[in-house]
Amino acid sequence: MKRLKVSIIGSGSWGCAISKIVGKNVLKRNTFDKRVTMWVYEEIIEGRNLSEIINSTHENVKYLKGHKLPETVVATPDLVEAITDVDILIFVLPHQFLKRCLDTLEGKIKSTAVGISLIKGFQTSVDGDIELISKYITSRLKIQCSVLMGANIANEVANEVFCEGTIGCATKEMKQTFKELFETNYFRVAVVDDTQTVEACGALKNIVACAAGFSDGLLYGNCTKTAIIRIGLMEIKMFINTFLSGSEISTFFESCGISDLFASCYGGRNRKCSALFVEKGKSIYDLEKEILNGQRLQGPSTAEAVNIMLMKKGLEKKFPLFTAVHRIFNFEISPRKLLDHI
Repeated sequence: MKRLKVSIIGSGSWGCAISKIVGKNVLKRNTFDKRVTMWVYEEIIEGRNLSEIINSTHENVKYLKGHKLPETVVATPDLVEAITDVDILIFVLPHQFLKRCLDTLEGKIKSTAVGISLIKGFQTSVDGDIELISKYITSRLKIQCSVLMGANIANEVANEVFCEGTIGCATKEMKQTFKELFETNYFRVAVVDDTQTVEACGALKNIVACAAGFSDGLLYGNCTKTAIIRIGLMEIKMFINTFLSGSEISTFFESCGISDLFASCYGGRNRKCSALFVEKGKSIYDLEKEILNGQRLQGPSTAEAVNIMLMKKGLEKKFPLFTAVHRIFNFEISPRKLLDHI
């Protein structure tokens, strides 16, 4: 039986954390080729190429310092080389860079390949509507694309702290294969059919995490923050029921739903930077540069994309928390007015 070749498109903290899992799992199963390629956006670190550092030391010293990657994971700065003859493409890069990535890959993917997106965000169309990342990948590359979402903070996954993930599987044939590729004794994976809800929860929870961060920055306490989380969960559910069809209520109780929401509202970079936004009064873009070491936030850009569509459809008042978060980041209202608007 031909072994499936796997490629990871992205090498940030989450990409490297998942590479630790995938790189070890391919050794345990005859299903997979023993070499996993990982595309690295090339940077110079202390005079050396980042891809060279990863391949020689098996460590991403910029984005996941202190964690050894399996020797099965081979870094390359050449995106086309990373996906040549690959059967499973794992997309794990900031959604802001996805279009440029797909521009390079279009027409170069095996027709039998499948994708799985770990990207938490939306793609925005020219007319202001938003599109699920998995659907965008499918339309551009002509491959089926599943999703993996959940309460997965990169450093905790890399430290092998027990956590869970949810795979929304686009094809029944890949359910067991994906489970074998991603599941470990510390990373429990549930596979469901409700791909749209899994993915939308992963994107929208970042907006709520920003609101929770505002609350923390204002020292409002846990009662206020849990109220914000409850309101946010209701808006997530309403958004999915309004704009997506066929959601299952049970999906909200998977890791991609309430678990990811709570994890992001009590930890994670969107909450942290939003709290600092209140405390320091700086723009979110300045804070990204100061404290994220080259990584990007998903919450503010997702809030902007959602707001553009809500404004276009006249539905801003129906989603007051989503709308307020966007307006706060744009300095249209003060963070102290958050509770007045929700």
